Amino acid sequence: FLAMATDGGDTNSTLKRCLDVLRDARNDSEQFAALLLVTKAVRAGEVDAKTRRQIFDAIGFTFPSRLLTSRQPPAGCPEHTFQALGLTLLACFCTDPELAGHSQILNKIPTFNDILLSPCTPDSRSMVDDVYQCLSAVMATARGPRELVTKGTVSALCQAYVSCSYGSEHALALLLGLLAIAEAKCWQRDTPHLLAVLSKLSSDFLKSEDMTKFELCEVLPHFIPLSPPLTQDSQGSECLHRLYKGLAAILGSKLSQAQRDPALKLAACLVQACGSEWIPAESAGSKFLALLVNLACVEVRLTLEEPDPMEVEGKKQVVTACYVLMEMGIQECLREEKPLLEEVQKMQLMRIMEEAFGAVIFYLKQVKQEQLQDPFIFASVRILGAWMAEETSSLKQEICELLPFLVHYAKKLFKEGSSAPSLPQPDVVSTKGSGLPQDALRFLLPGFCHLTAEDRPRGILIQEGAPALLCEYFLHQWEVLSSQPPSLAPLTSTEMSLQTACGIFLNLVVTAPDLIRQDKSFSSLMDLLLKSLPLLLPQKDHLVLAANIATLGLLMARVLTASAALQGTQPAREFFRAAIRFLSDAHSTQADPGGDSLAMAVSPAYLSAWEDIQELWFLGMQALAGCVPLLPWLPQAVLQAQWLEDLSQLLSHVTPASVDFELIAAFQGVLVELARASKPCRDMILSHHGREWANLYGMAALEQCLSEP
Repeated sequence: FLAMATDGGDTNSTLKRCLDVLRDARNDSEQFAALLLVTKAVRAGEVDAKTRRQIFDAIGFTFPSRLLTSRQPPAGCPEHTFQALGLTLLACFCTDPELAGHSQILNKIPTFNDILLSPCTPDSRSMVDDVYQCLSAVMATARGPRELVTKGTVSALCQAYVSCSYGSEHALALLLGLLAIAEAKCWQRDTPHLLAVLSKLSSDFLKSEDMTKFELCEVLPHFIPLSPPLTQDSQGSECLHRLYKGLAAILGSKLSQAQRDPALKLAACLVQACGSEWIPAESAGSKFLALLVNLACVEVRLTLEEPDPMEVEGKKQVVTACYVLMEMGIQECLREEKPLLEEVQKMQLMRIMEEAFGAVIFYLKQVKQEQLQDPFIFASVRILGAWMAEETSSLKQEICELLPFLVHYAKKLFKEGSSAPSLPQPDVVSTKGSGLPQDALRFLLPGFCHLTAEDRPRGILIQEGAPALLCEYFLHQWEVLSSQPPSLAPLTSTEMSLQTACGIFLNLVVTAPDLIRQDKSFSSLMDLLLKSLPLLLPQKDHLVLAANIATLGLLMARVLTASAALQGTQPAREFFRAAIRFLSDAHSTQADPGGDSLAMAVSPAYLSAWEDIQELWFLGMQALAGCVPLLPWLPQAVLQAQWLEDLSQLLSHVTPASVDFELIAAFQGVLVELARASKPCRDMILSHHGREWANLYGMAALEQCLSEP
């Protein structure tokens, strides 16, 4: 055997002779010796796929498994001789993807982890190399990443890297791979160990004064989780402070393009994870924030103002990162509570950002039809939507010129997305690339809401078919919301989109009532509103959306009174019953702090949302008053809801001084229309001392109406 082992020739021919010997072995000793010889030959050089498979067919997993569990080495050999030989065979097998995903390999993962965590000597380095080869092969299989995460490999790799043990660069590479595939699971199971890695990386980042600093800019984003926020943990906060100081040192220096781009990407990653919380609230912090946004705007302008298609292609990731920084700039310029920026800085940044958004608009004007599926176009539209949502006065001409493209783009993605399986939409733009984008409308809605309040942009949106698209979008989003289980979770993007769409429709109802009458899409929308409010109102966590739907439905009903759906149908009656309940439940009595009497106040159930729905409530009262003379069956529905009795009782029990003039006017508007349109309503008001409290509250129009014969 020894003669054969030292015989000349390549590894594969030697292995074939070893396998021949193994087949001809006459007893256990000869067989074992032949197996060891095979292992030595495997270690000696490269093995081709055919020979590797022959080895596996001859040996299987049994022999390497026995070697791994053997504790007694041959006389005169290192302690881990058998384990090392077993690992060599497994590493050889793992070069075959089919074998790397075999359960016999996967159940060795805890053994691999233990070897990584054991003290490494010069004699055991080959074992560590083989373990990393096995783990890399396992990670490349379908089941591998899940098995590695659940069997503790993330923890082992973190400890190997932090302790700078032999092969720690392989540990870091494997961690990067696992985080790319299963970031959430990794952080969920191994937060302390991953934080330890981030702590080491951030320390190295701060201390290094050579190209390592810029190399770490590429690595660090993989170790910054979106959840849980690093700011919740003291160790995480320390890491963030080191990253801030390191980035401040980099970005405050003269840099080449290759050095600046990774730093901007790292900064964007930190913004996505922590907002601006990682930037200190001090003079140096505000200067750094202004510098970040400034650099981002310059980068966007340089790339997009005179776009060379090849250059833009290579810069998409860094420009997307700059978009994240610009969005932070918008938010910080609008921030009033504990602002990081001074007023002068805000004004300067708004001017700089306006120029950068001009470049974004210029770039989007050049987009061709075949580019519409590019995630970078989605990111560009998204950031422009953020600007349009907040800054309504600048770049108006340019935005109006771009509106046809924006409507076409949003429509194309919506049509393709609504026919595909529903995918969650990210609240942040990935700087690492993303899949097929879908919901561009979600990010354009706030800007469209502002624009539909103005004549020229509203005309363009109508001409481009935006209202019909928005109606269809609203119906789709309602289906999404209806399919979600009720929860007390924070406002979802679906619900926010529905609320903003209601704002757009309210603008259209007020400014373009003929459109509402003529466009059949609004008849479908009206049908949905009639059905949705009765379902939504009982769910107290949806009060703001219910307020939007109630008010929009009442205003549209005033315009669409000729519609068959509003001629006393069951859905119409149920909608108005729910709308009346929404309006009537908003106010109640409470003890007057200044005395023994009762005062009128916003009902406790409405209090937390009142700031968001107050204007809608008053608009809803006006709309209801407008509906009364147009829908003959409506006064009877009001009587059945017993609102007149409840309102009479409320006004009779509270002190007039506790009811402000605007509220009195809102009540009077509805009461007058009811009294004029319906004798039973008039009689009901009179029977509940209507004249007395009309006089008491200064409701002159109601008092006169009730005095008429």
